[in-house]
Amino acid sequence: METEDGKLFQFMNKHLMGPMGKLASFPIVQAVMAAGMASIPFTIVGSMFLIINILPQSFPFLTGIWAGSFDKVTNLYMLANGATMGILSLYFCLVFGYEYTKIQASAHKIDVNPLNGALLSMMAFFMCIPQLVFKGGVATLVTTVNKTTKIVDGYEIAGGVTRLGTTGIFTAIIMAIIAVKIYAFLVQKKVTIKMPETVPVGVSRSFTALIPTATVALVVILINGLLIAINTDIYKIVAIPFGFVTSLTNTWVGLLVVYFLMHALWLVGIHGATIVTSFLTPIVLSNMQDNIHGAHIPFAAEFNNMFVTIGGSGSTLGMVIFIAFFARSAQLSALGKASLVPAIFNINEPILFGMPIVYNPFTAIPFFLAPMASMSLAYFAIKLQFVNPPVAQQAWPTPVGLGAFIGTAGDWRAIILAVLCALVAFIIWLPFIKAYDSRLFTKEQAKTGA
Repeated sequence: METEDGKLFQFMNKHLMGPMGKLASFPIVQAVMAAGMASIPFTIVGSMFLIINILPQSFPFLTGIWAGSFDKVTNLYMLANGATMGILSLYFCLVFGYEYTKIQASAHKIDVNPLNGALLSMMAFFMCIPQLVFKGGVATLVTTVNKTTKIVDGYEIAGGVTRLGTTGIFTAIIMAIIAVKIYAFLVQKKVTIKMPETVPVGVSRSFTALIPTATVALVVILINGLLIAINTDIYKIVAIPFGFVTSLTNTWVGLLVVYFLMHALWLVGIHGATIVTSFLTPIVLSNMQDNIHGAHIPFAAEFNNMFVTIGGSGSTLGMVIFIAFFARSAQLSALGKASLVPAIFNINEPILFGMPIVYNPFTAIPFFLAPMASMSLAYFAIKLQFVNPPVAQQAWPTPVGLGAFIGTAGDWRAIILAVLCALVAFIIWLPFIKAYDSRLFTKEQAKTGA
């Protein structure tokens, strides 16, 4: 048994840990992770104001109270939502450009300013937002105003500039890559304006970025011109693969694959949640916006921490409670008590590395199955409309039930669903952890001679 498990982990190391470890070290992946982390406070704050706005939909008795209070200043306080969720792609663009420039500077030993990289990224991104068409050989900004569409001078408006929202995240990242690569290349090749050493650093850096800025602008103009000539643009091009991946992750089978990969990486010592979710952040945020406008997509916002990885990766909350109070093994009991409070807030690194779960064949099966089971329960409960879909982003450490309640804008049924998900995960863990507990207890007894 242990020999077979050893072979399994050797196989995973070779075919999973190696490739995914390399993937995690890619500069683009690191910059995406940084952008996703930096966006968290903005998505949470924007969601809180959204919850205030839509709370009467979940609690109709509040309608009268809201009519005489919050509804009178909706346009005022929802500015916070528009300035966060409404321009989320801009945050991604700036942070990605900044971090990616830092990585380029370190990798190639060149003097590129991260702030310049961020601003160049923003410029390139904004050049792609307006919609243009060629009419009679003339590049013309699109203007279309009807009941369903409002595009004025190329800018689509729907409670703000549409393309600055979540739909623009991937375009923002692509344009930031292009801008920073051009900037780094020109600096590396010394195709810049070099000022005397007596010139202040700030002024010198401004002139250093002058040629890269002009080059980025010309390159983006050329890209836009070629795409417009074939009746498309970068947004429409990006939408093709983005739409495919989104459709895949919005299926039950697709999510099974997602959670398998996430936990397979953890088992071989790679932070699977960080790597996988960094790629999926634009999707869950976009799905959340769709849910706000009437869709019913399960995999949105903090679906993962609301219903799936309750207690941390592997859905370990119930298991931690069990070993804290019922384990016979002194080692597991002590570990459970030490891990209990972090687990309530969805933090389980003490268990992952202290039990350990990483590289442990005795806990591998429930570590895979528990989150897949809780995901399945939550997916179908939301898909079949027994529970409202996630429409708001709450802090990921929010305890079980409370996070689901907030994320669904006050649906009390989400609390029950979250508890059921945790219970299902625990039922899967129970026979395995009892067997593991007995094994450790027997070893402890043998050591003490009892």
